[in-house]
Amino acid sequence: MGLKKTSDPVAISFSIAEAVVNTAVQEQINLTLDILNQEVFVVLAIDLDAGIPSVIAGLNTQTQMSVCSTSQTEPQLLSNTNCLAEERNQVGVDPAVPGTVIFSRQSNGSTPQGNLPYIGIIATNNFFVQLKGNNNLTPRTGTGRVWGYRAKADSSTYSALVASEVLSQ
Repeated sequence: MGLKKTSDPVAISFSIAEAVVNTAVQEQINLTLDILNQEVFVVLAIDLDAGIPSVIAGLNTQTQMSVCSTSQTEPQLLSNTNCLAEERNQVGVDPAVPGTVIFSRQSNGSTPQGNLPYIGIIATNNFFVQLKGNNNLTPRTGTGRVWGYRAKADSSTYSALVASEVLSQ
C-alpha cells in the first residue's frame, strides 16, 4: 500500500448528546483532509466513553455509541465494515431473581492490543460518531478521542480507499 506519513500523531476529541431521549443522534467530525493531494487519515487508536444508562427497576436499559468512516442512521456494530469502534453500556434485570439489577459493560471502543500498524484508514473528509439510548429516562451523552496521523496515498491506493469507503455504505 502506497502511504507516506505527512504528520505526527494527532488526537481529535469529541462529545455527543441525544437531543431527544432514546433517539439516535450523529455528529460529523471534519478532518479537513487535502483531497486534491490524496491525503488520508490513518487511525491509530480510538477510545469511547458511552454514558451510563438509567437504572430502572424491572427494565433493561442501554447506551450505544460508535465511530464510523461513513454516515449512519444509528450506532453500528463492528460487523459493519465502516465501523471503526463501538461501545455498549447496559443495565439489565435478572429474570431469575426479582428486584435485582445487573450492570454489564461491553466495550469494543478501546484499541486492540498487538502490533497492528493502524486500525483503519479514513479516505473521505469526515468521520461520524453515533449515539443512542434505549429505555432511558433522560438523554444520554458520550465522549471520545481518535488518534491518528495524516498520510499521502499514491493514486491507485487513494482511489481504492475512497471507492471502498463510499461503496460500502
